[in-house]
Amino acid sequence: MTRRITLSLCMLAVALLVMTLLATGFGALRLPVSLLWNNSDDALRQIWLTIRLPRVLLALVIGGSLALAGCVMQGLFRNPLADPGLLGISSGAALAVALWVVIPLSLPALVMLYAPMLAAFLGALAATVVIFLLSQQRESSLSRLLLVGIAINALCGAAVGVLSWISNDAQLRQLSLWGMGSLGQAQWSTLLAVTSLMVPTVWIIWRLATALNLLQLGEEEAHYLGVDVKVVQRVLLLCSALLVAAAVAVSGVIGFVGLVVPHLMRMWLGADHRAVIPGSVLAGAFLLLIADTVARTLVAPAEMPVGLLTSILGAPWFLWLIFRRGGQHG
Repeated sequence: MTRRITLSLCMLAVALLVMTLLATGFGALRLPVSLLWNNSDDALRQIWLTIRLPRVLLALVIGGSLALAGCVMQGLFRNPLADPGLLGISSGAALAVALWVVIPLSLPALVMLYAPMLAAFLGALAATVVIFLLSQQRESSLSRLLLVGIAINALCGAAVGVLSWISNDAQLRQLSLWGMGSLGQAQWSTLLAVTSLMVPTVWIIWRLATALNLLQLGEEEAHYLGVDVKVVQRVLLLCSALLVAAAVAVSGVIGFVGLVVPHLMRMWLGADHRAVIPGSVLAGAFLLLIADTVARTLVAPAEMPVGLLTSILGAPWFLWLIFRRGGQHG
């Protein structure tokens, strides 16, 4: 990587650190760090440690995971419009988690912690495999993939609607809030579970950054350059499905982070995935942290679902991308 890219990533990391420190103080109850260190009020300190800090850190992990999943999808499909939400991968994970909510099983505590993520992983993986197989067909095109994504989203949405209809009041409220995306249920246990899945997945994707660069030349060219194309594709698909699954299982459906962030990073840092991957993780964490901070302060003491804010930001960006690409092809 060039010196400019390294400096850009360092600046992004510093901005993320500053924003993290600021975000821990904002909310329905103002808790600046200086107050916590100078005040002997244990109640405020406990609120900061058990509620505010886990939520801020979970926003970083979820945002980074969604952005990285989008980065991988865009690299695999070689198209900036590829996104886990648009292609139906998030909906597949959402349907699996909805099944888990409405039809719970009695399992040991440790298994219960990871069970929603396992269900979401299977749902995300099923949708990912369908999309990937269709993308390998010669007659496949972006419009075809987007139509398939719309169909998957519609089918999964209908299935979630049926599950909502047969659910009880508590399950219905959980499904409704979770479908709009929220980090309100953040706890140290859920943060640990998501982080334990994200960290090794990020490391695997980082190790495959050079292979992902070569795949941009085409599968045949990458093969001649020494890339085991099928293995790399399968590993990256599994990793992206795992990232989406972990995010959806904990925070619900938060759209457009995986679309906007990787595209912005490619515009800023270039096409080298050795720069785009860490840039996407940092920028995704930054974007979702800002969105969540706004969501819990804009209408305080109430709270706005963070998925609504990301959709408000992401939908115009998606339209701009479509018209921009349409103008280029025209």
